[in-house]
Amino acid sequence: MDAPLSPLGVGSHVPDFEINTYEPKTKGFGKFNLAAQKAGGRWSILFFYPADFTFV
Repeated sequence: MDAPLSPLGVGSHVPDFEINTYEPKTKGFGKFNLAAQKAGGRWSILFFYPADFTFV
């Protein structure tokens, strides 16, 4: 069973996750894994706009 979700506040640490992505350069699908990004010393910016990028 998945852990319960709780909202994050400004300055909170994001839990590790993996999501499917679309790679425009290869016109294919891939994966984004936050733990792998952090282990590689890479910075990540996460942004969320509810209903943005959605064709309604």
